[in-house]
Amino acid sequence: MELSVLTIKGEDTGRKVTLSDAIFGVEPNEHAMYLDVKLYLANQRQGTHKSKERAEIARTTKKLKKQKGTGGARAGSMKSPVFIGGGRVFGPKPRDYGFKVNKKTKQLARLSALSVLARENRLALVENFSLEGPKTKDFVNILSGLNLNTGKKTLLVTGSIDKNVVLSARNLQKVKVATANALNTHDLLNTDTLLLSEDGLQSLTQLYTAAE
Repeated sequence: MELSVLTIKGEDTGRKVTLSDAIFGVEPNEHAMYLDVKLYLANQRQGTHKSKERAEIARTTKKLKKQKGTGGARAGSMKSPVFIGGGRVFGPKPRDYGFKVNKKTKQLARLSALSVLARENRLALVENFSLEGPKTKDFVNILSGLNLNTGKKTLLVTGSIDKNVVLSARNLQKVKVATANALNTHDLLNTDTLLLSEDGLQSLTQLYTAAE
């Protein structure tokens, strides 16, 4: 598959880049993508939920009423879960929701996601660019020049962290900037367009070529 290199105004530079089949031509593995996305979402959870069990409730343990003769069920401590304000049975406890996914499975998941984007023609390649300062309007103008709607999700992959580009895009709700080594399957599958800078594509190619 070939991609034309565009300027920030959306004009064709006349140069074309051939994408590696080892990265953008993999047969997508849905289960690997599922596991990697599940891991990503699990790691977003704080896991700090907690409710008190009966042993942790600060209440009297005095017997409420006599054992027999009241016509009702026998009752002891007010800490019992059957009373309002009592302890909770099998309530949530702080825990880590993370689980292990093999390194090669993660890599397969990301290659699968990249291949899905390539197969659906949701890739764009732009020449390297930088901004003079952090200004959202300048970044919006670049997206407009590339015919990318700010109302749709765009993931920009750069070769290195450009502070001005990151700050300019940060205020756009549906735009995300990442480097090649920070990409994850969730973000790749959750975007409408993957916008690659030339350096970003080169870093991506080197990253996955070295991992083979």
